[in-house]
Amino acid sequence: MKKFIPFGILLIVIVLALLYPSVTLTTIKDSKIDTGDTAWLLVSTALVLIMTPGLAFFYGGMVSKKNVLSTMLQSFVCMGVITVIWVIFGFSLAFGEDEFGGFIGNPGTFFMMKGTLGNATWELAPTIPLILFAMFQLKFAVITPALITGAFAERIRFNSYVIFLCLFMVFIYAPLAHATWHPKGFLFGKGVLDFAGGTVVHMSAGWAALASAIYLKGRNETSHNPARISYVLLGTGLLWFGWFGFNAGSALGSGTLAATALATTTTASAAAAMAWMFFDILRGKKPGVLGACIGAVVGLVAITPAAGYVTIPHSLIIGIVAAVVSNLVVIWRTKTSIDDTLDVFPCHGVGGMVGMLLTGVFAHQNVNSANTTGNGLFYGETHLFIIHLITLVGVSAFAFFGSFILLKITDMISTLRVTPEEELAGLDISQHDEEL
Repeated sequence: MKKFIPFGILLIVIVLALLYPSVTLTTIKDSKIDTGDTAWLLVSTALVLIMTPGLAFFYGGMVSKKNVLSTMLQSFVCMGVITVIWVIFGFSLAFGEDEFGGFIGNPGTFFMMKGTLGNATWELAPTIPLILFAMFQLKFAVITPALITGAFAERIRFNSYVIFLCLFMVFIYAPLAHATWHPKGFLFGKGVLDFAGGTVVHMSAGWAALASAIYLKGRNETSHNPARISYVLLGTGLLWFGWFGFNAGSALGSGTLAATALATTTTASAAAAMAWMFFDILRGKKPGVLGACIGAVVGLVAITPAAGYVTIPHSLIIGIVAAVVSNLVVIWRTKTSIDDTLDVFPCHGVGGMVGMLLTGVFAHQNVNSANTTGNGLFYGETHLFIIHLITLVGVSAFAFFGSFILLKITDMISTLRVTPEEELAGLDISQHDEEL
C-alpha cells in the first residue's frame, strides 16, 4: 500500500492543476513594472536555484564514498518537492494575506498561483511581476531544508527525509518567512532586519540541523575520508556565484542597493575564507582546502542578513568574526557526543546568528533608507540590537523545538534512521541501489 502513496499524491496534484488552471490575468492600472528590475530578478532567480546543486556538490564531496549520491539527492529532491508545495499553497502561507497576528499567511490567497499572472506585483516589490517574486522566493524555500541534510547525512531513510522536509516547509519555514518578510508579519512589525535570510533560512536550518543530529544520534562509523574534495571546491564556487542572486537579488531591483549587497557579499566571504585558514594555522594545522571552502560559505551565511544594511568595511568584520566563532563552535562540537555530520549548526546556525547580531551592531539607515528601525549599536543606538537579540532567542527556540517535534512525528509515520546493516552498506546502495 505504501508504494502507491506517491502515485496518489501525484494524482492529486494533476487533479488540482486541472481544477485550478489559474489562467486569469491581473491588470492593474498605472503598473510600475520596470524591465531593468525584472531582468535582474530573472537572473537572480536562476542564480539562487544553482545554489542547491552547488550545495549538493559541497556536501557530497565531504561524506564517505558510499554516501555521495544519497547526500546529493537529498539536496536535489528539494527542488522537486518544495516547488510543488510552493505552487499549491506554500507561497500563500509565506506571503498570502496575514492570518493569526502576523505568524502565517492564508493558504488560499495564491492557491495554485491564482492572481499571480499579468502585471500584478508584490507590495514591497512594485517594479517586478508577482509571479517572478514568487519564483524568486521559491528558491529560498528550496535550499533551506537542503541545508539541514548535512547534519544527518549517512544515516537517514530517504522516504522519511522527504516527509520531514515537507513538514519543515509548512510548519517552520513558511511561518518564519511570513513573520519576517511580510509587511504585516510579527517580526517585520517589530523592526527585525533580515535582508536575505539569516533568520528565515540559516538560523532555521541550523537549529533544525542540531535537533536532527541529537534526535538521530551518532553514526556507527564516525571516521571516514571525504569522498571528493574537488566536489567541495566546485560546490563552493557554485554557492559563492549563486549567492550574488541570493543577496543582491534581495534588493528586489537593479539599483544601487543591489550593487551594495553584491559588494558586501563577496568581501565578507573572502575575509571569512582567509580568517578560517589563518585561524587553523594559529592552532597548528596546515592550511587546507576544506577550511578555505567552509570559511567562505560561513562568510556568505553571516553577511546574508546584513548585506543590504551595512557598509563594505563592516562586511569584512562580519566575515572575520563569523569565521572565528564558527570555527570555535566546530572545535567544541567535536568534543561532544553530537554527531552533526558536516557541522551544519556551527556553520549555518551559528553563522546566521552572528550575522543577525552584527546586523544589529553595524546597520545604518544611509545604506538602506527602507531601514526604519534605526542604526546599529556601533552608532550609539541600542534599539535595533536589543530587538535582534530577543528575536534570536525566540527564533532559536521555535526552530529547534519545532523541528524536534516534527522529527518525532516523522519517525512515527516512517522510521527515520536506517538499520545498522544499511548504514554499513552505505545509503547509495541501501536507499537507491546505485553507486558512485
